[in-house]
Amino acid sequence: MSDFYEDPDGLEAIDVETLNRRVQQGDVIVLDVRPADEYAAGHISGAVSIPIGELEERLQELPPGREVVTYCRGPYCLFSRQAVERLRSHGLRAYRMEEGVAEWEERGLPVSAGEPST
Repeated sequence: MSDFYEDPDGLEAIDVETLNRRVQQGDVIVLDVRPADEYAAGHISGAVSIPIGELEERLQELPPGREVVTYCRGPYCLFSRQAVERLRSHGLRAYRMEEGVAEWEERGLPVSAGEPST
């Protein structure tokens, strides 16, 4: 946990309001890195589901040149930080949302349920 808090790149995050604005403008790909069953239970509308354990083999599904913002369960979930590190190591511009889908929904922002499309 100390690495998480002492690494300024790992803490670089986008707040919910900024992400919502950028989603509406079509500026980013929103990537849900939680397990598929959690995505199915509720996710940010329009988010792409690639569970953290599948990220490496599914990188080609992300459009090249687009900025990616990852999210998972909330501010202390390490999946989104791990995803950002992996995406950046492949040359992608990636950031994490500082909160999770529950906080997104609490603000009245659009949430969907259902299985990811393949």
